[in-house]
Amino acid sequence: MTLIGMLHHRKDPSKVKKAYAYAAVAKAEGVTFFYFTPGKVNIKQKKILGKSYENGQWIEKEFPFPDVIYNASYKETEKTRPIFDYLYERIPFTSHSIGDKLSVYNRIKRAKKYKQYLIPFYELTNIQIFTDMINRYQKVIIKPLSGHQGGGVVFIEKDGSNHYKINEAGEESSINEKQMLDWLSPKIREQDYVVQQFITSQTKSGHVFDFRLHVQKNGEGKWVITSIYPRIGRLGTITSNMGSGGYSTYLDIFLKQEFGDSWYDMKKYLEQFAISFSNHFDSLYDSELDELGIDVGIDANQKLWLFEVNWRPGPPNIYSLELDVAKNTILYAKYLADRNKL
Repeated sequence: MTLIGMLHHRKDPSKVKKAYAYAAVAKAEGVTFFYFTPGKVNIKQKKILGKSYENGQWIEKEFPFPDVIYNASYKETEKTRPIFDYLYERIPFTSHSIGDKLSVYNRIKRAKKYKQYLIPFYELTNIQIFTDMINRYQKVIIKPLSGHQGGGVVFIEKDGSNHYKINEAGEESSINEKQMLDWLSPKIREQDYVVQQFITSQTKSGHVFDFRLHVQKNGEGKWVITSIYPRIGRLGTITSNMGSGGYSTYLDIFLKQEFGDSWYDMKKYLEQFAISFSNHFDSLYDSELDELGIDVGIDANQKLWLFEVNWRPGPPNIYSLELDVAKNTILYAKYLADRNKL
């Protein structure tokens, strides 16, 4: 029987919401599953003191090294790094990092096949880069290189020859060129930012929106769509992210409302893009990827733009997707384990 270990930085699996879903799916799929942290690994004996879910509670037990490790969430420290490396070299891991926003962008750009979907995007290392971009496109956004959930995103629009409109977290202001430089200079010294052309992806009512294409590998090692859903920003905000007050609704309802008679064609377009892009993106890495959150926008001409590719995406609470996500992860882990035994 396949043995899957879920590696996490938290000691108590009852505080990790998704751990129960994985344990339940593993049981249903005839797979032995346990939860563990790096501190419970005994390298000399090749044993792990893990926890399995039995009769309504997590029970501590000793396990041999698993056939595959689902590295769910892991915060490395100097103390745990050697344990992580030791396991990584010997046991297949399901999940592999894709890198930060800039490295992902450059990887897609170099490969050329999906370059047409990329939004012009540069690392903001000096003021001149910002000036060139704002003069060229009139509207840009800046965002932290390693940010997530829409945090730190600022919209800037050129307003006349030396004035700018700024929207930061829904707060709008108008400043002159000197004020802009005084505001921006310390910002890019303190943190790594990127600057990007602003693409308008708006509903009929003026709300910004995008689509999250959530894809995973299944039990055959093939990409499948877990969910596609729209994310709609609050009126006046520039990001549609759920963490910034955005909300969601069901895909068909949203598409019918925004795209009318062509809603079904748009749905098929999104589905085809999700799978074809995932296959291409996966091929750009040495390690196989297991799960992606691909964020795309649609402009007024119905052109698709690739906003961002995320590693380990989380579905919003309105969807009961925990078991769907867990099922794909467990079956993919089993596929990796079986393939490794050949």
